Amino acid sequence: MDRWVDRVESPDYIDSDPVLFMHAFNNPEDQLLAGFFAATMAWGRRDIVIRKVRDFLNRMGNRPADFIGNFSDRDARHFDGFKHRTFKPVDMIWLTKILQSILLKYGSFENFWERCYQKSRQNDRPLMSVFHENFFAQQPATPRRTYKHVSNADKKSSCKRLYLYLRWTIRKDSPVDLGLMDFMPPSELMVPLDVHVARQARILGLLSRTYNDWWAVQELTESLRTLDPSDPAKYDYALFGLGVNADEIPAEFLINKQP
Repeated sequence: MDRWVDRVESPDYIDSDPVLFMHAFNNPEDQLLAGFFAATMAWGRRDIVIRKVRDFLNRMGNRPADFIGNFSDRDARHFDGFKHRTFKPVDMIWLTKILQSILLKYGSFENFWERCYQKSRQNDRPLMSVFHENFFAQQPATPRRTYKHVSNADKKSSCKRLYLYLRWTIRKDSPVDLGLMDFMPPSELMVPLDVHVARQARILGLLSRTYNDWWAVQELTESLRTLDPSDPAKYDYALFGLGVNADEIPAEFLINKQP
């Protein structure tokens, strides 16, 4: 697993992954906001996700912090005609409004994350449950349809896209992940669980649960913490790489050949 992390987690990975939009900016707030939209939209083939995120950021004039901070109803026209999967202009408008409220109230996106993290620890609740609740509390008029675009651990979601975002923004000393936020240690990150990662984890005997839900995330992350308690999320790279190159898994490690 460590060899595969070293093999996959390289600068070459960036250009074919939505994380590239964080690397495209120099200002940390631009990076955090562009990354949040890129992770939130990371649904489907990566090349299509990249094309759609690029289109969306172009509509912001490639100045996400400035655009969001100064957003008004007349700016909603910039999102006309935008579509990605089930994302529609109405969703992008309200996500932008929510982020604007966060920046105005908390001063930065990281400050908001830190407050959610503190609340989750105080109340012994999953971070992504608290994040979802407090995120939409910023704009109570947000249409219910937009809520589905931000995961909620209370719904037993794997919260894959939110933990992908935190992998990008929390992990340090990585050629891919930028480590821009400091409100929590990498040791507390959960693995971004998608169907491909889950399949390889089951093949390797790291995951026994059948469903790709919040319990599966917890089980897999605990398995990976036995390999590296300080940075379990790095193995997302290994499981991704093994998924692309499944024929290179040594036979002695194939615990479940038909997961």
